[in-house]
Amino acid sequence: MGLQAGEGRLTTSPARILVATAVPAERDAVARAFPGTPAEVPLPGALLHRPPDGPDLLAAGVGPALAAASAAAALTAAALDGAPFALVVSAGIAGGFAPLAPVGSLVVADEITAADLGAETADGFVPVTALGFGTVTHRPPAALVRRVAEATGARPGTVLTGSTVTGTAERAALLRARHPGALAEAMEGFGVAEAAAAHGVPVLELRAVSNPVGPRDRAAWRVGEALAALTDAFGKLAPVLTSWKPDGPDVR
Repeated sequence: MGLQAGEGRLTTSPARILVATAVPAERDAVARAFPGTPAEVPLPGALLHRPPDGPDLLAAGVGPALAAASAAAALTAAALDGAPFALVVSAGIAGGFAPLAPVGSLVVADEITAADLGAETADGFVPVTALGFGTVTHRPPAALVRRVAEATGARPGTVLTGSTVTGTAERAALLRARHPGALAEAMEGFGVAEAAAAHGVPVLELRAVSNPVGPRDRAAWRVGEALAALTDAFGKLAPVLTSWKPDGPDVR
């Protein structure tokens, strides 16, 4: 499954898509949207699962660092093989900021933002960009975000990436104040986006909400429901991904 460079229009194309999740349970939830048994494709530093008629799937690991390393390994292997990926999708479950992203809902990132990459100062948090380094936000192609939202019912908004999951109401409120457009919080999207950016490949992030961001109450989590929502989303998403061209004036 894949995308072909062009003018931001719907068209059939044969290029490759990589879907990176954190853990195998999320990878398998995506795989269930596609018929057939995925083949295992070992790579240096990564193991792809390849459905007969679907995207390449990667359980990239938990956290931005490991997710970036695993996604980069897959992207590099594909490029060296002469069949580079045309799109990378970070996917999985996430915490949602109530009331905009309730449990069971879907969120598609219009911004993928590192929530805690920077420095704490006497005047508050300073993002790494204000220190003169790097980036803290990646923006998926706007046309693709719109089409994903239309196809799946996902709400567009900022998805935050953190190395530490929020576990208190105070931290949740702090993040919302710092990032007013935030709808969800996860741990891998920014790392996957960094790897994609290094290869000049567009990125997308799609999350199914399993729990509210805030005090940790594992009894209230709905992981199974979120994984089922992820499967359903990718079933609806397949024709969008296989028919969209990433380049041109409709991208942003």
